[in-house]
Amino acid sequence: MKSSYQKPILPQILTFEMIKAACKKAEELKIKVTVAICDDGGNLKSFTRMDGASLLSLEISQNKAYTSASGRATEDWYPTIKNNPALLHGIVHTNRLAIFGGGLPIYLDGVLVGGIGVSGGTAEEDVECAQAAISVIEKVLEEEGIIYS
Repeated sequence: MKSSYQKPILPQILTFEMIKAACKKAEELKIKVTVAICDDGGNLKSFTRMDGASLLSLEISQNKAYTSASGRATEDWYPTIKNNPALLHGIVHTNRLAIFGGGLPIYLDGVLVGGIGVSGGTAEEDVECAQAAISVIEKVLEEEGIIYS
């Protein structure tokens, strides 16, 4: 049995670039958002609130990041639980769970390293902004010769 192992982590400098990309997409969409990025333990790593973004979007973006750090996009939760009444009415009481679009898991070299949450637009717009941030990772990994998964 190994007593330790190595795993990739989400570098802080990369999270800054991700946030810039998400905000740039929000500007293109003419919306104001908050963006939260957390590590694989659900701990907040980077955060910003665009000038004029809704107060409610602060907590929502962080909850989306936390939820997606579990390895599943936030928009994938509702289709999974909607036909199971016990789960539908029970799991939504889980602290920090978000079941609508705007949260995406973050992988580096095939390993889950965190999640990103965007809030302020429609669920679809929030997903677009989060995907713009994920694209930064894909570009960096491509430059390093690593396949994104």
